[in-house]
Parts: sequence; structure tokens; C-alpha cells
Amino acid sequence: MNLFAPSRLYGTPEDFRRFVNRAHALDIGVILDVVYNHFGPSGNFLRKFSGDYFSDRYFNEWGDPINFDCEHSASVREFFLTNAAYWISEFHLDGLRLDATQQIFDSSPRNVISEIIHAARNAADGRKIFILAENEPQEAKMIRANSLGGFDADAIWNDDFHHSAMVALTGRNEAYYTDYKGTPQEFISAVKHGFLYQGQWYFWQKKFRGTPVLDVPAEQFIAYLQNHDQIANSLRGQRLHQITSPGRSRAMTALLLLGPNTPMLFQGQEFAASAPFLYFADHEPELAVKVVEGRRKFLSQFRSLASVEMDPFIANPADKNTFACCKLDFSERKRHSGIYQLHRDLLCLRKGDSVFSRPHALDGAVLGAESFLLRFFGDDDDDRLLIVNLGIDLHLSPAPEPLLAPPEDSKWDLLWSSEEPIYGGSGTPPFNGENWEITGHAALVFKSQKISHGKTDSQN
Repeated sequence: MNLFAPSRLYGTPEDFRRFVNRAHALDIGVILDVVYNHFGPSGNFLRKFSGDYFSDRYFNEWGDPINFDCEHSASVREFFLTNAAYWISEFHLDGLRLDATQQIFDSSPRNVISEIIHAARNAADGRKIFILAENEPQEAKMIRANSLGGFDADAIWNDDFHHSAMVALTGRNEAYYTDYKGTPQEFISAVKHGFLYQGQWYFWQKKFRGTPVLDVPAEQFIAYLQNHDQIANSLRGQRLHQITSPGRSRAMTALLLLGPNTPMLFQGQEFAASAPFLYFADHEPELAVKVVEGRRKFLSQFRSLASVEMDPFIANPADKNTFACCKLDFSERKRHSGIYQLHRDLLCLRKGDSVFSRPHALDGAVLGAESFLLRFFGDDDDDRLLIVNLGIDLHLSPAPEPLLAPPEDSKWDLLWSSEEPIYGGSGTPPFNGENWEITGHAALVFKSQKISHGKTDSQN
């Protein structure tokens, strides 16, 4: 969304204000996606007013870089700072998502990103707002405090989590998925430590990727399985549930929604929307042709899409049907009630369960080639255990893994299963506490129960 997009999406500013007010009446926060890193390829008339809006000092992959640190940049900076404050103060928005911050170039003593965040917070006039950053190089400074030389954003997208999940669920690790294996250890590390790449060599880009964030709380990382970019960055714009097994999709959703990272769902994900999300754009004919060419070039990085015979299957971004087929059918909430209920139940568990909502500590262990556990530690040995098995049925007998042991004088009780028939699953074998029988393509949640006089507390 660009600086002025709400007028295009919601009509007048007053229409947009009413939209935000309706959301707030339903206790729904509204976060605006703002693009402060480039202007669109057409319809941009700023050069008619002044060339000082742009810089020739840097290279921006989407057009001319914006001038944040060259001569006459002060007024340009003010324009963007005022814009960020405008959305927060005038429309009472609850936060901003800063798009592709790696393409915002500024060598000033105080980076313009930090100033944008500061301006937005001041405009909130005491209200708590949430500001998150998309940052492909995974730079820790985005979420570091100003006092530590950071920009003070609340959270940052974790692309590593998504990329590892895509490899695990589809078996494909081509193009920018090359440096991921989708192993259990990758998920444990992503949940515990945020980015998987915190300064290691990244073969796909032929450079070091990421910066250390081992001290950053888990909730500052936005974990996701789908978003607009990643779904559109495919041939057919298919949703994740359409390119993996139903069981794996349910199991990975459990990890996403119960893990300590801040989860993000893409439109329609919660009810397994059947509509694709293709790359679409409405440009004048000459530019539309270039967009099609650019689309073919982008997809060619995927080995499976690089051959000439795939060209006829690449949707034309300028075709109205490309856009029309992406519209959601909200009646699928009822028709796909099982997966919708799964999301509702997991979100209720995340919010209502005292351990999942605020665990004291978390640890994890690999159980097999495609299976792992996460142990959530609560008060007074009130622990939770999440087991995710993306492979075949898992039989652990014996089970020499200490994180599988319940707290002293306690036992594990099954609390939730992704294989419940209501979700479309095939049922869950009973658990006797002796042999661990973990169904393939499933996730299970266990709750510790104190044993008193031969009975658990729940039986007393």
C-alpha cells in the first residue's frame, strides 16, 4: 500500500475513518502497510515538483531511491515523518508495517526509519501502537532500542521460519529456499532463537546473512506460513494447504499458533481459502508488457519453472481475470468449517491457556527425522508439551529424551490433537503414558497433571 492508497481502497478519508472505527468497535486493531522505500513505476509526479525527492547515491531494485540523506533531504524526511504521524493521529490506527526497510537508504547520524517510528509513537498521544518491519537481510537493529543504536520497532518478520516450513511441507528447496532443509532442528531453533541465519554464509545470495538476535524475546519475531509475496511468488498462486498434505498443514498450523513467536495469518488462511493469490497489477499497456517480462524473469530462478514450456501457465498480471479469481469466497468459512474451527481452537488455547500465553521457559528436542517436541514450562510444574510429527507414525519405545518426562509426581494428559475428526483428521490413538505412539502428519498437545493418592488432580 502506498502513501495515499486508503483513498483508493475506501473512498474518502472519512470512509477510511469509519472503517477503522467499525474495526475498533469489534475490538480489532488496524495496522497499515506503508511503503516508504520506493514510488510506483507510474502515476508518480514528484519529479514535476522537485528532483530532490530522489537520490543517485544508491541502487533501489524497484526504481529511483528516495533522498533521505543527500542535499535538500530535510524536507523529504519531514514529508515521510509527517505521513507516518498522519495515519496514527488522524485515523487512530493501531500501528504500521514498514515495507522492505532494506531499500530505505540513509547514512545520517539518526536513521530515518528510527525517526519515522518515533514520529508515529509521538502521534499516538499515549496510546500503545505496534510497529513491525519487513527486512530481508534480517538486521537486528530494526528491533533494537534507540539507546543500543537500534530503530526501536516492536517486531520483525522472520522469513527463515516460512522458508523452512515450505521446504518441510513441500519437499522443494530451490531458488531462495536453497539454504533450508526443513529439519526438526530448524523449527526448534526458529522458535527459540528467531532467525536461523544470524551471520552465517548464505549460499543462495553468496554473502553472509542476518545479525545476532539470541537475546531478543521470541514475541518480537513475526512467524508466518503464508503472505502476499510468498504465495504470489509461485506459478499458480496456490495456498499452502493445496500443496501439502492436510495433516501436515494442520500440524504446522499448531506450531505457528502455539509457538512463542507472534503469529501472522494471511487472508483466507484461517478457512483454507480455495482462491489463489496471483501476482496482479493494473498498468498502462506498455508498462504491462514489461511487468509480464519481469514476472517471467523472476520465476525463472526456480528450476522447475525455468523451462520455456512453463511460460503459457504464467498468469498475465494485467488480465482482469487474474485479479478476479483471487477474490475470497467467505461462504467457505462454513463449507470448510473443520479447518476454521481448528484455527479458532488453537487461538483460544494460545490466549486462554496460562502456559501457552506466557511460558516461563521453553526448550525443544528432535525426536526423529521429521518430528520434534517443544516443552513449555509453567508455574508449579504446570507444563505443556507440543509434539509435531511431519513424517510417518512415530513409535518411541524406549523414549530416552528427558523433555518427554512429566514433572515429578505428575503425568501427561492429552489436551489437544490436530487429528480430531472435527478438523478432518482420522482420530488419535489413546495415550497410556508408557509408549509414545505419535500419529504421522499430526501435532499433539499434552498437559501435565499432578498425581494425588493414585489419582490426578482432574479426577479428585
